[in-house]
Amino acid sequence: MEEIKRLEPIEASKKFIERYFPNCQGALLAGSVVRGEATSTSDLDIVVFDHSLSSSFRKSLIENDWPIEVFAHNLKSYKEFFASDCERARPALPRMVSEGVVLVDKGIIKAIKKEAIELINNGPEKWSEEIIRTKRYFITDALEDFIGSSNKAEEIFIASTLAELIHEFVLRTNGHWIGASKWIVRALQQYDELFTKEFVEAFDLYYKTGQKDKVVQLADKVLKPFGGRLFEGFSLGEPII
Repeated sequence: MEEIKRLEPIEASKKFIERYFPNCQGALLAGSVVRGEATSTSDLDIVVFDHSLSSSFRKSLIENDWPIEVFAHNLKSYKEFFASDCERARPALPRMVSEGVVLVDKGIIKAIKKEAIELINNGPEKWSEEIIRTKRYFITDALEDFIGSSNKAEEIFIASTLAELIHEFVLRTNGHWIGASKWIVRALQQYDELFTKEFVEAFDLYYKTGQKDKVVQLADKVLKPFGGRLFEGFSLGEPII
């Protein structure tokens, strides 16, 4: 059977906009196809700005043989998403906007891109000493569970929690954005490629062989500049008498 050739990403995206958002003020194509990292399962991430929308929404569909995720905003809602993304230190929408290829622009994209780039360059809000102390405790708690566990099924998920906590701690204490899922590694690489290699190798070794030492050493290395593991004396929400 002859293989059906799909439209190129930009052409497919423009046709999508023409059909569903013909009167929008701006639209961008973002994601892996823009970064040159597309795989056989990649979709088209399309950000739309349309002042006629009463609220923002996200929708997935297939159009022109492409899976498409559309992130639709009016000219106010995207600012709210920018703010919430920055608050959680994962600037998903600002990143898409900053890297996006213009599909439609009726005079708004330059300013919105500038906003996104400035937010990304500024980095997340600095952690307070109290937050760092709390995060040290949570890493310590997970690490002690990991060390003491003899149940492999439980260990697998403790290790996953440790990976999330360690990546967050390293990046936030160094003023960098964090990630989720595949963006954990990408965010770490943007910070320090050598550390990322050490991080990946430690968890890879554990998952392949069950050896915990490298993960434990990594956690202790990350905590050491901030006082190491924390258990005794930690409290959360205790009333001051």
